[in-house]
Amino acid sequence: MSLLASAVDDVSLDRKTLYTVGVYVVMYGLAALFAVPLFRMFVLSVTPSDQLFGMHWIPAGITFQYWIEVFTTRDLIYRWIWNTLVISTITTALVLVVDSMVAFALTRLEWPGQRILFGIVIASFMVPPHVNIIPLFTLITQVGWTNSYWAIILPFTATPLGVFLLVQFFRDIPEELEESARMDGFSTFRIYAQIILPLSLPVITALALFMFVWSWNQYLWPLIVLNNDMAYTLPVGATTLQSVYQDDANRLMAGLAVISLPLFVVFLIFQDKLISSVQMQAGTG
Repeated sequence: MSLLASAVDDVSLDRKTLYTVGVYVVMYGLAALFAVPLFRMFVLSVTPSDQLFGMHWIPAGITFQYWIEVFTTRDLIYRWIWNTLVISTITTALVLVVDSMVAFALTRLEWPGQRILFGIVIASFMVPPHVNIIPLFTLITQVGWTNSYWAIILPFTATPLGVFLLVQFFRDIPEELEESARMDGFSTFRIYAQIILPLSLPVITALALFMFVWSWNQYLWPLIVLNNDMAYTLPVGATTLQSVYQDDANRLMAGLAVISLPLFVVFLIFQDKLISSVQMQAGTG
């Protein structure tokens, strides 16, 4: 019986090992598949024009001429980087302030209708975001905010995802801390600012990074409300490079690589926090 049990354990171990190997092969294979377009973009951006035709994973010669031309002749890219940075930063800051206050009011204050409001927040997940595009565009046009930062920032200052994440986290903070603070004379705002927010720093950091990256990559809504080159964000501006360099793939790839760099640097610096934010978002789904 002992030999039979040992044999069964060996078979189980082998299956587990094979499963683990299979998972790693699939995951690394998918990662390589996603990396191929980015790799080709950087390779083509440093490939001389006379070696452009044909499939070469590594060019025989490398030149940074096209990168230098993009940096020195395409001043609009600096403007697009600045626009995107301002919009992403302000949007993220406003989302954190508004969502945290709403979540605090839903979890720490007693007032009539809070369950109904939280139900509306949860129900808003079911509404496709594209449904709001026409009413929002009509409103933005009527108030004259077309081609302005506020046209992109204000429609997204409160997100149901952020409220839901923070509500779940705030509920786990012991109420005894709040009661002790009130006995020490803390006001409601001091409890929010000096107790709840510091204790919620991990989820707030994850939400901030997720919102910053999401706002940076926004394409459809900025494309609708912006029609001036000087007001473009990076994703919208990138589409205009295709018409400028339609017969010059090297310079087009160099421009796209330059546009991709800022967010790539952000990922390298905050990759652990970004992965945490994605995991938190997946947990809410």
